[in-house]
Amino acid sequence: IDWGFTSAYRRTHIRTGTLSREDQTNEIEALDSIYCGELEVLASEPLHRFKLPIATTDYGLEPTEEEEEVMEGLCCKLVFSYTERYPDTAPLVEIEDPENFREGYEEGLLENIQETIKENIGIEMIFSLVSSAQEWLNCKYDELKSAADSEKEAALRAKEEEERKKFEGTRVTVESFMTWKTKFELDMGITERKEKILGETRKLTGKELFMQDNTLNESDLKFLMDAGEPIENVRIDETLFQNIEDLELDSEDDDDEDYVPDEK
Repeated sequence: IDWGFTSAYRRTHIRTGTLSREDQTNEIEALDSIYCGELEVLASEPLHRFKLPIATTDYGLEPTEEEEEVMEGLCCKLVFSYTERYPDTAPLVEIEDPENFREGYEEGLLENIQETIKENIGIEMIFSLVSSAQEWLNCKYDELKSAADSEKEAALRAKEEEERKKFEGTRVTVESFMTWKTKFELDMGITERKEKILGETRKLTGKELFMQDNTLNESDLKFLMDAGEPIENVRIDETLFQNIEDLELDSEDDDDEDYVPDEK
């Protein structure tokens, strides 16, 4: 962030060639006035050593009522140490107390600062180094926010797609319906009940009717006895019963639920 101080700083404070101790002190005082007291002097002997904090604009902000959460910003402190022949030689730069940095951020920030040093060698450069580092930090933060927004949008789309599938349901084909129906009837015992009902209502053959209905035998015996014929004299033609399995006894009485054999 420039705050409009760059031009004034360069006009009044930037000099070329090796700075005297007094000139170094003057640069530090100018930086302190620009950064509103945030500069912290760590040492003044044998050479000045000081640090300045840099942070993204959203650093330390609390979420508003409309926001469920706010992404934490980035912050660190840059520690500068003058060298004997500064600014003809580069100052020493360190990074302290990085907050919310991702892997590789410290190395990337130091590389950015070193590139800026090369561009400004021979002139007072601390302000330029801090400004460049601040811009780099803001760019990285914007990348993080963009990635986070993309993830949220992807998660929202996935959730909406899942809800849509639930609403639409599974498309039914004849095959899938018959598979479901068979399984459902087995689970509910419907298949077993159907088989039982079919077994009970199956139409009896003539032989089965003859074997099950004893009243047919009794009625024949009664007929013979009423006629005065001794049972011992009754002859049975066994050939009549050889093909009894093929005999079909269809009667309208069989369809009558109230029908009782031999009842008049």
